[in-house]
Amino acid sequence: MKKILTLFAIVGLVAFTSCEGPEGPPGPPGYDGESANKVFEIFNKDFGFNEDDGFNISGTFNPRIADASTVLVYRLIGTIDANTPIWQLIPRTIYLTNNRELDYDFDFSKVDFKIYARANYDLETTPEYLDNQTFRIIILPASFTSKSVSKTDYSDYNAVIKKYNIDDSNVQKLN
Repeated sequence: MKKILTLFAIVGLVAFTSCEGPEGPPGPPGYDGESANKVFEIFNKDFGFNEDDGFNISGTFNPRIADASTVLVYRLIGTIDANTPIWQLIPRTIYLTNNRELDYDFDFSKVDFKIYARANYDLETTPEYLDNQTFRIIILPASFTSKSVSKTDYSDYNAVIKKYNIDDSNVQKLN
């Protein structure tokens, strides 16, 4: 009797698993796997000014970034030589003479970003902090950052590129 029940169970299992119904509707579009780790660059851009946001640079991500991704923004602060840029993670406060402070900060969504420059003085008196600015934006998927957040020195651009195996030799330019 056990052999007959086992035989019916196997036949039933095969019959039910081999059934196929009509194909369902297509799912929502996914994200391009190539855009999972991405480096964008804003090159020699001047901060614009508006009454609502003050001095800022804004743009869009194309393609948009995935939910729960981490965005890191670095400002080019100089170079050691023609092939060695010096990147500084923002947000950052720069302390100048006479108790003047300049802050760089940013915000982002899945589709866009905005980089801000704010100060406790008239920023137009120091155009070197507003004009011809270059930024690198790194997008890290949540699956990467959840694994080893505490072990990565995010202030070191080159350490981040190495840690997450990001190829920054072909940086996508943003306007």
